[in-house]
Amino acid sequence: MPAAPRKVIITCAVTGAIHTPSMSPHLPVSASEIAEAAIGAAEAGAAVVHLHARDPEDGRPDQTPEAFLPFLQVIKQRSDCVVNITTGGAPTMSIAERVRPAATWQPELASLNMGSMNFGLFPMVKRFDAQLQHEWERTYLSDKGILFRNTFADIEHIVTTLGANGTRFEFECYDTAHLYNLKHFVDAGLVQGPLFIQTVFGLMGGIGAHPDDVMHMKRTADRLFGDSYRWSVLGAGRNQLPIAAMAAAMGGHVRVGLEDSIWAGPGKLAESNAQQVRAVRQIIEGLGLEVATPEEARKLLALKGADTTAF
Repeated sequence: MPAAPRKVIITCAVTGAIHTPSMSPHLPVSASEIAEAAIGAAEAGAAVVHLHARDPEDGRPDQTPEAFLPFLQVIKQRSDCVVNITTGGAPTMSIAERVRPAATWQPELASLNMGSMNFGLFPMVKRFDAQLQHEWERTYLSDKGILFRNTFADIEHIVTTLGANGTRFEFECYDTAHLYNLKHFVDAGLVQGPLFIQTVFGLMGGIGAHPDDVMHMKRTADRLFGDSYRWSVLGAGRNQLPIAAMAAAMGGHVRVGLEDSIWAGPGKLAESNAQQVRAVRQIIEGLGLEVATPEEARKLLALKGADTTAF
């Protein structure tokens, strides 16, 4: 019998907290825009949607549970995709702020950053300074002193708080040490496989986006976790599709979306999250692989099911 095609999970991170509204008119800001972006991405092939909220007035990150509920409800009504709520929020927020939405709404998945790090957004100021419309954008982007805090105590607090509700994690690893931090929590019995490890490339303060960096993170994860994890990648900015293609060919899963890149090519803004999903889907299917459905993603990641969330 011929071998069954391998299934690749596409995650789409639809808005995030890195890019600001002045950078692109296509960045979802309001609850209705975020809902439509997530549903469009799911219809294009994303099994998982990774969600942040924003203030509809000026687009700044908003980590209040109340800001998430309107789009969570609409997405659940209109799609069977897996909903992933951020605990990263914005790097300027406290852990108490960052954990509240996922603790309140008890999603199937929540992101979890696996180590403290410098977070360098300031290179974007030169490129976008002339078009920044809100003062908060300039202040936020020009700050060279951002330390994204994720201590062992912080991580344990998120793991125990959300784990009690059956939420599992997208472990975001921006550098090699973050993989070793995750190994600590596995050895301590605080998290169990299958782990969903999202290795992040090309953000200033984390590991670079060279193919050697991708290979290094994959080799390290293989050595630490064996076959007890599912590997996914995201590449920041112009690295998005090249790194996705590399990972898909190596047996991994992929993440795209306007959180990670606002581009659809050199100097060309992506017009939607769905556009990026379609682009990476073309790569996946061109490799002879198949895009995983939400139900297939739930099985691969051992998720609790959409009927067990609190929204």
